Amino acid sequence: MSDDWKTRVTQIRPVEKAAVDHEQACLVLIYPPGSELGKRYPLRGPEEVVIGRGADCGIQVDRDSVSRKHAKVTRAGDLWQVVDLGSTNGSYVNDAQITQCSLRDGDLLKIGNAIFKFLVGGNIESSYHEEIYRMTIVDGLTQAFNKRYFIENLEKEIPRCTRHQRPLSLLMFDIDHFKKINDEHGHLTGDFVLREMARRIRTRVRKEEVFARYGGEEFSLVLPETAHEQAMKVGEDIRRLVEGDRFDFEGDHIPVTISIGVATIVNEVAPDAFIKVADDNLYKAKKSGRNKVIG
Repeated sequence: MSDDWKTRVTQIRPVEKAAVDHEQACLVLIYPPGSELGKRYPLRGPEEVVIGRGADCGIQVDRDSVSRKHAKVTRAGDLWQVVDLGSTNGSYVNDAQITQCSLRDGDLLKIGNAIFKFLVGGNIESSYHEEIYRMTIVDGLTQAFNKRYFIENLEKEIPRCTRHQRPLSLLMFDIDHFKKINDEHGHLTGDFVLREMARRIRTRVRKEEVFARYGGEEFSLVLPETAHEQAMKVGEDIRRLVEGDRFDFEGDHIPVTISIGVATIVNEVAPDAFIKVADDNLYKAKKSGRNKVIG
């Protein structure tokens, strides 16, 4: 037999996981919206970077909720750490208040009402561009989809559901007396309520459903192939979920309820007409006493 036909044995070595390159790290501003949104702040060890309202800070966040020198990010061996500098409103990593905390890739750092995403590793350039894309479809504060994505989703779902003659339902809801929460407890508490309510609702949203922040304290939930009766039940489940949970922030207990409007279609309509039906029902829920589901 020719040597050309002999079986050749090739040794396969396990692929070694690339070590994380902690030399490459940055913070990306993901909230609030504005001219600085998406700005990248490189971190270079061993230099420490101070974040605060002061003009002498490495990362300046000119907002009333931010202390003059609020926190610092520094290299500690192979890790990056954030240290609160005795700020008035505290520093938070993934919604937990910290005095000192190691940062991991993807962590959210909250300074006042500004939110930064921490990125680290050898593929940081790719991670940054992925985050910039994500910011075009996701609300930075609540991590729900944004209004743009919600509208685009409706533009696809309405023709699909009507083509197959399957119902499509929509929930529009907002937080009752949200202005009062801001006025009595402050805007940081208001941000907490928005973020925490969205987090709790996301836990019951199915993969095919789209949960979005429509604007301010108003949210939406798209329910494909869901009849009106079932959509009303989903609305009632969400209403009870919000009403029954405690919202505690910095020692304050904030009672939170929501009002919900429901709409269902089978035949094709324009997205804005569909939204208006649900919004009109939301308005009825608020006018008739709030903390209700009407559809």
